[in-house]
Amino acid sequence: MTDALELDYAIKKAGLNRPKIAKVLGISMMSLFNKIHNRTEFKASEIAALKQALHLSNEQRDKIFFAHDVDAKSTKED
Repeated sequence: MTDALELDYAIKKAGLNRPKIAKVLGISMMSLFNKIHNRTEFKASEIAALKQALHLSNEQRDKIFFAHDVDAKSTKED
């Protein structure tokens, strides 16, 4: 599961926003929203692209994209 809170923090820390991330991934904002809120999964290629764009370490990548226990607040819709 994706940890939406951690992902949003990483996006802001990198000086980016969700529309820019959607563009980097070549997907619509709705597709990104669905992925962030665990309605659909990120592809391995998308995780790799985000790791690079957000300058994530392997540990940070794993914490964001392979979270086992995600707080209900982290998947709350905006």
